[in-house]
Amino acid sequence: MSTRSSVDLDLKAMYRALYLPRAVEDKMLRLIRQNRLSKWFSGYGQEAIAVGCAWALRPGDYILPTHRNLGVWTTRGVPLRPLMCQLMGKDGGYTKGRDRTFHFGLPEKRIIGMISHMAAMLPVACGLGQAAQLKGEDTVSLVFCGDGASREGDFHEALNLASVWKLPVVFVVENNGYALSTPTREAIPVEHIAVAAAGYGMPSKKVDGNDYLAVVDTVQKAAARARAGEGPSLLEMKTFRVRGHEEASGTKYVPERLILAWQAKDPIERFEQALLDTNSMEAAEMEAIQQELAAEVEEAAEFALQQPDVTSTPDAERADLFAPAFQPYATPNGTVTEKRFIDAVSDGLRQAMEADERVLVLGQDVAEYGGVFKVTQGFVEQFGASRVRNTPIIESGAVGAVMGLALEGLKPVLEIQYADFISCGFNQIVNNLATTHYRWGQPLNVTVRAPYGGSIGAGPFHSQSVEAWFTHVPGLKVVVPATPEDAKGLLVTAIEEPNPVLFFEHKALYRSLRGTVPDTLYHTPLGKARLAREGVDATIVTYGLGVHWALKEAAHQAETSGASVEVIDLRTLIPWDRETVLASLEKTNRVLVLYEATYTGGFGAEVAAAIAEDGFHLLDAPPVRVAGEDLPVPFSRSLEDTIFSAKARLRPALVQLLAF
Repeated sequence: MSTRSSVDLDLKAMYRALYLPRAVEDKMLRLIRQNRLSKWFSGYGQEAIAVGCAWALRPGDYILPTHRNLGVWTTRGVPLRPLMCQLMGKDGGYTKGRDRTFHFGLPEKRIIGMISHMAAMLPVACGLGQAAQLKGEDTVSLVFCGDGASREGDFHEALNLASVWKLPVVFVVENNGYALSTPTREAIPVEHIAVAAAGYGMPSKKVDGNDYLAVVDTVQKAAARARAGEGPSLLEMKTFRVRGHEEASGTKYVPERLILAWQAKDPIERFEQALLDTNSMEAAEMEAIQQELAAEVEEAAEFALQQPDVTSTPDAERADLFAPAFQPYATPNGTVTEKRFIDAVSDGLRQAMEADERVLVLGQDVAEYGGVFKVTQGFVEQFGASRVRNTPIIESGAVGAVMGLALEGLKPVLEIQYADFISCGFNQIVNNLATTHYRWGQPLNVTVRAPYGGSIGAGPFHSQSVEAWFTHVPGLKVVVPATPEDAKGLLVTAIEEPNPVLFFEHKALYRSLRGTVPDTLYHTPLGKARLAREGVDATIVTYGLGVHWALKEAAHQAETSGASVEVIDLRTLIPWDRETVLASLEKTNRVLVLYEATYTGGFGAEVAAAIAEDGFHLLDAPPVRVAGEDLPVPFSRSLEDTIFSAKARLRPALVQLLAF
């Protein structure tokens, strides 16, 4: 990476930086015409924005570009050969063929690439900015989005968060006139997107995005303001997309007069004329640079085209889904104390924060109020407001922000007030957190705590069991403790895990369940089930509140029918412990899978299917599933208990299984 100063205006070097992405553009367009390249998202005519922003910042500042910001990568000195391999999907690219163009990060260059979901990286920039604050560093995060993305919720959540917390973030809206084929004027009820800043109390500026020096100057000033602790800025860069959204789509929907008008404002031609007018460079010098860079690009592109296609094996792909799991584990020792489930959660979180100052807690009302369930009561007094922080009501923005914190090596724990509300942050969890390590090898130490489940008469929006939403998504670990001891041990492990963990805590167990809990900090391994009760006649496989339903029913059967029922508590759903389940089945030859969530598509269906595939030869009876009715959870406790709840159907199903 270059070590030049952020105020360096070496005009010849700036010209090289500006022309290099144009040379790449020219080569890519030739390859498209030659049918040697299938797809290209062109930033032709918009290079001054990406290059100018990168030039204006310091090497240690983060940049979060989109798919038209090639100039960020070239200005940051990313080598052309592997970059071309990445752009062409060849072996030797940065994502091993797992994602396209600029959907990856290069932490050593302080670049964090995009995902396809518009505006998703804006909250991540907020997390990077918060990390800079926590570490006392004067670095800035600059994040791009397009005019269309400024309609997304993440745009507004990020602006709000950055303004409230005075984060060192520069938001750049690249207004190029069209969101795919929809003109900006048809999507936005105001002429200037910059006016959005006023609603969040931050300054803004409209910038001629084709004026290279204006871009550099404006970004330098916004960055200086952020470094001084004065908070974020919104910069609207006015430009135009003279090529198609991607080359195959063309530009027939754009009036030709607009394209001609903006071609006359080409940023390279404008900068060249300025250099000539001020005698800063001669035309011959410019031509020499153009030829030199074109040759470099030609060589790198042709090299990439000659590289083999990406190949792999299923084992290699699976191995890269997660970062290596946390090890070693601290085992319980010393004294134990009887604790409620909620106190065990609180104890584990507190001890993890005491042991490692990188552990942070964020969420709605988690600071002075202590969270709606009081898990973090007293935390802000012990650890301070910088480590225990209330977020606005921005689930998506909050998840994106903790991703940014994790990128900087911190260990954020985000509390979602109720698991039902996690749907508002779904995109960030399943498309951003979950995919990052597989795509470009970046561990993300993020724990999302989510109080879930029914049996408290809270109705359809505060009672859902939503764990199956996430067990379907590769790249997430899903944990559901059923005892106070596991609640503490599994949470402490989750906080150390270098992968995103969804940690579901059952609200009905918070204050109703007590158990002995080791007083010291300890780890309970993820992916290892617990034998909750031994038996020989049938196995119940379950998790969460279902464990207690199963234990009660097993005791009833032992007393009334003499049946010996084994109960397996999965504890972790992803990864789940197939070996322990099959070992139990080998002993009992009958299995009932019990889960609180709705019947269709629940995680128990996955367990039952795996048993049918891998343990069919062990079965003396068909596997049985018992789950919630396929209905929203009703508010009435009588309706929930008699119609919805799996608990009401457990006994007759188990009796039938035992009698088969």
